[in-house]
Amino acid sequence: MARHLLRTCTIALAVLTALSAQAASPLDRLKSAAGEQLGASGSAAGMLGGLGLPSIGGGTASNAAGVLQYCIERKYLAGGAAGIKDKLLGKIGLGGGKETQDKGYQSGLSGILSGSDGKSFDMGKIQDQLKDKACEYVLDNAKSLI
Repeated sequence: MARHLLRTCTIALAVLTALSAQAASPLDRLKSAAGEQLGASGSAAGMLGGLGLPSIGGGTASNAAGVLQYCIERKYLAGGAAGIKDKLLGKIGLGGGKETQDKGYQSGLSGILSGSDGKSFDMGKIQDQLKDKACEYVLDNAKSLI
């Protein structure tokens, strides 16, 4: 009887292990696909869940504002992000329409995030789920620049 119970438990454990390996597989594939889409475009300081987003600093504030506008227009961020973008533009002296003349802002509008480390990240090359996270990353960093 004990031998039968041990055998049943061993089989059940093997089945559970196989099922958990299969459940992790789609997540692993998503991470791998994201890594392939993004390449090696980020440093450890700018990582968001392995996405490789570049670090955002004061020198890239206009670009971050442009990316925020990109995210707002595509509904990856709620309306409150527009206020953060406007405050950021005001702080760096680009409010009132002046931002349209700024190369960094224009680049951000097209979904290119430029990092203070000189690396860039193309928002257009990732899936929508990841764009949500990337936009949140930019918003959080923009808040810290205000």
